[in-house]
Amino acid sequence: MILEKYKLWQEKAVADSDLVTELKNMSETDIEDAFYMDLEFGTAGLRGVIGAGTNRMNIYTVGKATQGLASYVNSKTKNGCVAIAYDSRIKSDTFARHTAAILAANGVKVYIYRELAPVPMLSFAVRYLKCDAGVVITASHNPAKYNGYKAYGPDGSQLSPEASDYVLDIMNKVDIFDGVKTMDFDLAVKDGKIEYISDEVIEAYLNEVQKCRINPDLDLSGLNVIYSPLHGSGNKPVREILKRIGVTNVTVVKEQEEPDGNFPTAPYPNPEIKEAFASALELAKTVKPDLLFATDPDCDRVGIAVPCGNDYRLFTGNEVGVMLLEYILKCKKANGTLPQKPVGVKTIVTTEICKKIAADYGAEMRDVLTGFKFIGEQIALLEKDGEADRYILGFEESYGYLSRGYVRDKDGVNASMLICEMTAYYKTLGKDLITVLDDIYKKYGYCLCVQKSFACEGQSGMAKIKEIMQSLRTDTPKEISGIDVIEFKDYKASCCLNTETGEKTVINLPKANVLSFGLNDGSTVIVRPSGTEPKIKIYVNAVGATEAEADKKREDLLDAGSVLLGF
Repeated sequence: MILEKYKLWQEKAVADSDLVTELKNMSETDIEDAFYMDLEFGTAGLRGVIGAGTNRMNIYTVGKATQGLASYVNSKTKNGCVAIAYDSRIKSDTFARHTAAILAANGVKVYIYRELAPVPMLSFAVRYLKCDAGVVITASHNPAKYNGYKAYGPDGSQLSPEASDYVLDIMNKVDIFDGVKTMDFDLAVKDGKIEYISDEVIEAYLNEVQKCRINPDLDLSGLNVIYSPLHGSGNKPVREILKRIGVTNVTVVKEQEEPDGNFPTAPYPNPEIKEAFASALELAKTVKPDLLFATDPDCDRVGIAVPCGNDYRLFTGNEVGVMLLEYILKCKKANGTLPQKPVGVKTIVTTEICKKIAADYGAEMRDVLTGFKFIGEQIALLEKDGEADRYILGFEESYGYLSRGYVRDKDGVNASMLICEMTAYYKTLGKDLITVLDDIYKKYGYCLCVQKSFACEGQSGMAKIKEIMQSLRTDTPKEISGIDVIEFKDYKASCCLNTETGEKTVINLPKANVLSFGLNDGSTVIVRPSGTEPKIKIYVNAVGATEAEADKKREDLLDAGSVLLGF
C-alpha cells in the first residue's frame, strides 16, 4: 500500500519541482515515514514536516484540506468568504496562494494579506470582515522543516471539533490529485474573487490593541528594550504598537529582523528557550536594556528576560501570566476600571497560583482545556450574556496571552505592549520584574512550574505515546516522588477519582487525552500528548512553603514523572 502511494505520487505530483526531486531520491525509510499515514486534520488544522508524501506538508495535502474547508463553508452559506494570512516559514506564501486559488475556484470569496501577518491579525480579519472561516499558514515555533495550516471559524477562534470533523470527512472522500478544484491566483485577483486585505483592517486591529492599555497615561519614553521577531511576522506590528504607546528606545536584533524561514540564528524559533535569545543577550551587553523580549514566527507567543546582576533572567510563560494578571487587577482596581465580577481564564496545565490572586481581587478564574480556542469560547460565552467587559485576561503556560476579546487567539502584539507597559510601571516604583514576582510569591505562596516534552517521532513514536497513556490509565500510580496521589483526573473519560474515598465526579469539560495526578501537598503532575507535534508532555506544578522547598520538589517531581513515562 505504501509503495503504491509512492509510485502514484511519482507519477502525479509534478506541479512542484521540489517534490519531484525529493521523490526521486527517497530511501525506503523516507518512503515509509512519508506515506504510512495521512497528515491528520484536527481542531488545530494540519502540521507536519515540509516535503513529499501524504504525511507531509505540501501543495497537495494543503489542497485536500482546503477543498474540505471550501465544502464546509459552502454547506453553511452561499457567497461565503475566507480570510488568509501566512508567516515567514518555507513555502508559507506558496501554500497561502494555493489555498486562496482553491477557495476561489469553489466560489468562496477570499481576503488575503499582502505580506506576512501574525495569527492574531488573521483572527481579527475574520471577525472584522465577517468571514465564514480563516486560514493561517504557520507552524508556530517549530523548527524550520515544519509548516502548518491553522483553520478558524467565523468567531475568530480555531475551528470547532464539529467543523473539523466535517472538513476531515470531505478530505477522506477527495482524490488528492484529481478531486481538488483550483484556478490561477492572479486571474482570481483580477476577477475580484481574491482581494487583498486593506490597510483599514490593519489600522483597526492596531487601534483595538492600543485600547488594551491598562495605564494609558503612563510615560514609557524612559523604557529601554531589545526586541526580536525571530525572523517572523511580528516585526512590523509589534514595532508599530510600541511606537504608538511611546516606547521610543527600541533596539531590534538585526540578525533576526528580516523574515527567513530557515531561522539561521534560531534553529528552534521558540521564545520559551534561552537559545532563541542568544543574539539578543549578546546585544544586551552593550545596550543594557530594562527588558528583552521576542515573539515567535507567527507572533502569537512572547518570551521575556530582564537584567539579573551581570546576567539576564528568562521568565516562564506561567510567571509572565501571573505578573500580568496581578498587574491588570491591581491597576484596574486602583484606577476604577475593574469590572464587577471580573473573569480570568487559564488552561488546566497553567499555574494554580493565579486562582489565589484572582480570589484576592474578587475575580473568577476559569479552567479550560489546553488550546487557546477554549479560552476564546469563554470570551464568547461572556459576550453572549452581554458581559464581555468582565473578561480581563486569558493565558496559558506556553507563553500565550490575550487581555480583551477583539480577537479569539493569543496575541503577541497585545502581550508585547502590556509587558512593556508593566515593566515601565514598576520601574517608576523602583522595582524590576524579578522583585515583582518575588513579592507575589511571598504574598500568595510558592507555586513553581516546569514542563518537559519527550519527542516520539514517526510510526513507532505514535504507538509509544498511546502505550504510555494506556499504561497510566490501567496502572495509575499511588505516589509520585514519595508524595501520595489523592486525585486522579482522566479528561478522556470525563472522570475525577478521589483515590482516598473512591468517590467519582464528572469533569465538565470536553473530552481530551489528558491525565492529571493531584498530590496530597497541593502539587500536581499532568501528562498529555501534544496536539500539534510528535511529543508527549509532562507538566509539574510544585507547591512549597519556601522557594527552595518548591524548587526542589519541582525537580524531584519532574524526575519521577519522567521515569513514570519511561524516559
